[in-house]
Parts: sequence; structure tokens; C-alpha cells
Amino acid sequence: MPGSDDHPIAEDDVTRTDRADRVALAAFQNIEKGLLILTALMVLAAAGLEVFKVIDLRVVTLADILLMFLYTEVMAMIAVFYSGKGSPFLYPIFIAITALARLIVLQGKDMEPQAVLYEAAAILLLSIAAMIMLKVRVKRNGEPASENEYDPR
Repeated sequence: MPGSDDHPIAEDDVTRTDRADRVALAAFQNIEKGLLILTALMVLAAAGLEVFKVIDLRVVTLADILLMFLYTEVMAMIAVFYSGKGSPFLYPIFIAITALARLIVLQGKDMEPQAVLYEAAAILLLSIAAMIMLKVRVKRNGEPASENEYDPR
């Protein structure tokens, strides 16, 4: 058994393992940052194309506005990952809520009433989950909720 008196672990093995772990962690962090930058660039490109489409058509629809909110939420999520502040788990919930709302708005007239009800229930469930996550975060900090506590960033 490694580490027992019969088989002591050499200090060189530990430092090599620690060094390898640090290198692997740094590599994964750099890959994550690179992918976040790529994602941000893709979101900016998609938002730019959407703006050009709106300008070209000279019509702004509710679907366009909701799509811009989705792009904004994705950019905010990337900012949270980079800053390390806030709860990065809240932004995917916000994105899902916005996406479901957009789906209801865009397809609401053509959808079965039961499907609209299910999607509205999903929005309610996601909203409750976000509130619970915010409450848990406030309780863990041990301080009462202030105005800034509910800012997920």
C-alpha cells in the first residue's frame, strides 16, 4: 500500500504528480478561456448579423428583441465565468427562460394550448429554481440579502 511504512512515497514522485496536476489544470483553464472567447466572438457575430438584418428589413419584431436578449444573456454568462463572481449556474436558467418565452411568443398562435401551458410551467419551474439558488447563496454568505445580492453577476 503506497504511503505505508513498507512502501514510502518518494518526495520526487509527489512533486512530479503535483506538477503534472498543475500543468493539466492550467491547460484545461486555458482551453476553457479559449472556448469562451470563441463563444463570445460567435455570439457577437450572430448579434451583428441580426442587427444588419433588422436594419436591412427596417422592421423590428418582438422575435428580434427576444433574440437579442438571448445573445445578451450568453455574453453575461461568459463575463460571469471570466470574473469568477456570482453564480454561473443562474445564467443558463435565465437563457432557458428567455428561450422558452421566445418560443411561446413566436409559435404561440400555432401551438396546442396544452404545449403552451407546459412551456409556461417550465418557465415557472425555472424561475423557482433561480430564486432558490439565490436564496441558498445568500444563506451561505451568512448575511441578509441586500440590493446587490440578487445581481447574479
